[in-house]
Amino acid sequence: KPVLASWIGGEEVAEGKRILNEGNIPTFDFPDTAVRIFTYMWRFHRRLQSLYETPTLPAWTAEDESRHETAAQLIDDIRQAGRTLLTEYESKQVLAAYGIPTVPTLVAETAETAVARAEEIGYPVVLKLNSQTITHKSDVGGVRLDLATADEVYHAFAMMQQTVTAKHSPADFLGVTVQPMFNLKEGFELIVGSSPDARFGPVLLFGSGGSLVEVYKDRALGLPPLTTTLARRMMERTLIYGALHGVRGRAAVDVAALETLLVRFSQLVVEQRWIKEIEINPLFALGDSLAALDARVVLYDRAVTEVELPKLAIRPYPSQYERPFTNKRGQTFLIRPIRPEDEPKMVEFHAHLSEESVYLRYFRVFPLAQRVDHDRLAPVVFVDYDRTIALVVEWENPETGEVELVGAGRLARGAVLEEAEFALLVRDDFHGHGLGTEMLARLLEFGRKEGIKRVIAYMLHTNTGMINVSKRLGFTFKTEDDVLKAELELDMV
Repeated sequence: KPVLASWIGGEEVAEGKRILNEGNIPTFDFPDTAVRIFTYMWRFHRRLQSLYETPTLPAWTAEDESRHETAAQLIDDIRQAGRTLLTEYESKQVLAAYGIPTVPTLVAETAETAVARAEEIGYPVVLKLNSQTITHKSDVGGVRLDLATADEVYHAFAMMQQTVTAKHSPADFLGVTVQPMFNLKEGFELIVGSSPDARFGPVLLFGSGGSLVEVYKDRALGLPPLTTTLARRMMERTLIYGALHGVRGRAAVDVAALETLLVRFSQLVVEQRWIKEIEINPLFALGDSLAALDARVVLYDRAVTEVELPKLAIRPYPSQYERPFTNKRGQTFLIRPIRPEDEPKMVEFHAHLSEESVYLRYFRVFPLAQRVDHDRLAPVVFVDYDRTIALVVEWENPETGEVELVGAGRLARGAVLEEAEFALLVRDDFHGHGLGTEMLARLLEFGRKEGIKRVIAYMLHTNTGMINVSKRLGFTFKTEDDVLKAELELDMV
């Protein structure tokens, strides 16, 4: 527990202050200073606690992964064509591939087609410029709102074509997109975006959107990848966040859905590295409905090589280390890096461990209540992937259909970055299933890829299972302080 002291009395208490300071207890001349310092400490502690809240994970399916690949192919095709600016329609295709809802958008190359598209959508509609070269449509008269009849649509198309052609060239006008008209006064206009920073790489933005975004300047920045918790903390730093819970007759926004959208958006930024800038403005939020009304995507020029792309400040989840495993019994498992969302499953995992397994792993009696305490588990599941390779083994229980964790292991760097210590735990009912050997083999494989040259581990002499697994993979042993120290030079393997 932190102790702060405030001794008032000048020279009369000087000796007392000296004694406290020698005991590493800070002293302050005035109580209000001590209170202010304690408040700072409490706020810092609360922020750390909030960051370690267990987030939820948006469900990604195989179909989602296929859509992500489709988005990557679209971006590659555009780059190969020598373009860096996506049209609004193409930009919304990229967003939709990541499950970000967009307003229905139909392309029309002629006035007659625009009228037909408007009839299909239903009046009133919005017409927007479709161009591969002009990014700010409003500056050239490229947005026409609240068109309620076929004549209005036809006339708006003709006027837009005339204006754009006069200010730029016929090649800059590829037609229009037709979209339904939203009553913006009923909901909230937000902005979500990303642009590169020279030091931090891609930086995310969230805040108040719409045409006055540069006037209000109500925004918060964040670094990808986001979890739902980080997304919420990012939103909480804006003024608009308070209004999202409902104000002056406006319905409250589904904040949980907005968190999920931000997580998906950050995943898009992480995966599609050729995107230089991406912006949704406005993102319209009304009750439980979210929709990107406009979107803009700018790519890096073809002259930029992959190695020149900015690096992420926070290393994303290393999905390349996800691989299935089938043992000699024909059982199939998924061995993958741990995620913050795994905390509830880790609680269940520890509940299936015997006292003997726990003692062999931790060298002491370690009660379940202490092992599954949130403050202890949070640093276990919130991993710095640059310093620690932490794997878990997933198994689908055929009786319940639930996915359970049946093994966990990690390779953690210490002060010497080329050296790491491993530790493993396998659920008692899965001993002898080959999981320990497979996990350790993968930790060593991934360790080599991460530049680790030396691996060590400490184990009790009675931990024959772990000793045998380590021997099979080439470790040597020596006794230190009544425990075995296992060592392996990876660069010699």
